[in-house]
Amino acid sequence: MKAENPQVAGTGRREQPSAPPALPDGALRIVPLGGLGAIGRNMTVFEYGGKLLIVDCGVLFPEADQPGVDLILPDFSAIEHRLDDVEAVVLTHGHEDHIGGVPYLLRLKSDIPLIGSRFTLALIEAKLREHRIQPYSMTVKEGDTEQLGEFSCEFFAVNHSIPDALAVAIRTPAGVVLHTGDFKMDQLPLDGRLTDIGGFARLGAEGVDLLLSDSTNAEVPGFVTPERKIGPVLDDVFRSAKGRIVVASFASHVHRVQQVLDVAAAHHRRVAFVGRSMVRNMGVARDLGLLRIPGNLMVPLDEAATLPGNQVVFMSTGSQGEPMSALGRMASGDHRHITIQSDDTVVLASSLVPGNETAVYRVINGLSRLGATVIHKEVAMVHVSGHAPAGELLYLLNVTRPSNVMPVHGEWRHLRAHARLAVLSGVPAENVVLAEDGDVVDLIDGVARLTGHLDNRYVYVDGLHVGDVGESSLTERRILGDEGFIAVTVVVDSVTGKVVGGPFVNGKGFSDDPAAFEPVLALITEALDRAAQDEVSDPHQLQQIVRRIAGKWVSDKYRRRPMIIPTVLEV
Repeated sequence: MKAENPQVAGTGRREQPSAPPALPDGALRIVPLGGLGAIGRNMTVFEYGGKLLIVDCGVLFPEADQPGVDLILPDFSAIEHRLDDVEAVVLTHGHEDHIGGVPYLLRLKSDIPLIGSRFTLALIEAKLREHRIQPYSMTVKEGDTEQLGEFSCEFFAVNHSIPDALAVAIRTPAGVVLHTGDFKMDQLPLDGRLTDIGGFARLGAEGVDLLLSDSTNAEVPGFVTPERKIGPVLDDVFRSAKGRIVVASFASHVHRVQQVLDVAAAHHRRVAFVGRSMVRNMGVARDLGLLRIPGNLMVPLDEAATLPGNQVVFMSTGSQGEPMSALGRMASGDHRHITIQSDDTVVLASSLVPGNETAVYRVINGLSRLGATVIHKEVAMVHVSGHAPAGELLYLLNVTRPSNVMPVHGEWRHLRAHARLAVLSGVPAENVVLAEDGDVVDLIDGVARLTGHLDNRYVYVDGLHVGDVGESSLTERRILGDEGFIAVTVVVDSVTGKVVGGPFVNGKGFSDDPAAFEPVLALITEALDRAAQDEVSDPHQLQQIVRRIAGKWVSDKYRRRPMIIPTVLEV
């Protein structure tokens, strides 16, 4: 690798223009609006001939330092004024980090066509019904080619932790771009649907000008473990369990749910789905024939709660430690139907999404405190990844032989690891483009280069409001949550500025001692008296004096930085 190449080896932010130049005729522009630098809110915009094609539109789930936030959306501002130019949104698969933002995009323009597989469209259409949006959609499958305005899109089967996932090859006169979506190369998939390596090889022989490829497991050596390896492990767990079994998984992981259903039937246990998204998604999968449910296996949740413990399995959401999920409420003792008991067994059949580790371990500890036996991927093989590790990424690189590579879908460490793999496979270092959300990459004459950057921010969904909460509000929430606040109220003479009432100090989340603030009262009064002598009577200036004195006192005495809220009333 050439260390002087800033696109691959640079350690900091690249110097680049604040806005890209006009797109030359015959060139293809690629703008990632999400999915680079974090696992989530995947969205990539392609532009050719004045028209746009969008691949995926997902959400990112908030972390602990984003209090009150429900979801994080891509920043649509780069295309909001050009929605009439959007030919379609191609959805590679039905995970929330790829489809969860679609309802918010369609609120801006409801007739943008959605292109995807049967299961993907069924999931997003169910979600859109909740938003009262009737979409225009087109179902595609592997092997199909659709002309979407300026873009010819060919679809390829890929194996992932959800049925019906697709990769898409986008052809324009500027060249061929292959977007893999999320994929792995399980050679023994439960549904028999292999990643189309032959199709990728054919595409490679044609010539791939730019490869956008899943980077999530680029740091993991080797090849993926087949999903079917989990079945025998679950069988051992079920055989040894004395009481109820709770299995938590992603609500879209049909293959994992299928294995749980099969093992439950073999051990003569009834199954109840727990969690709104689990019930909805498995209903969709069953209706499409993707989930096979043995007769008389399923039972309503309220009825399952009355069955003997050794006869029931709860298939639940909450594998990522979400506090309001079904498993999260079980761990805190707040679930309406299920109270964890000492002979229960809980299986977390999922990975840890980066950033969720603390929440997941909190749930594990909560379940353990209640007496449950908790089994997770660190103690038994109850999960295999849905993403290709390094060996499979190299295999794809060698099969497709791309002229340019742009790693996508991953944190920075994943993107850089994938870039190194590309160089090792023979892609010139200067043709490996490391981008971040908002960067503009132009494919011109077969060469992909960073040409600019567009403003790109996190858009927070906070209850019913979208975009009303910004970083400053989150900073205030973090301060309030970590340090509390101190409110200081003073009444002054409107003419002289002298204190005629107060100061009155009230704190929340800071100290339970009513006398704690007595020492600062005299300091504030002295400072305001000096200000009156200096003929300072402007309320704003007096508020700043109060803030400064109270802030210094609390910092010196307690080494704390609560929010200081000064109020000066004139009489």
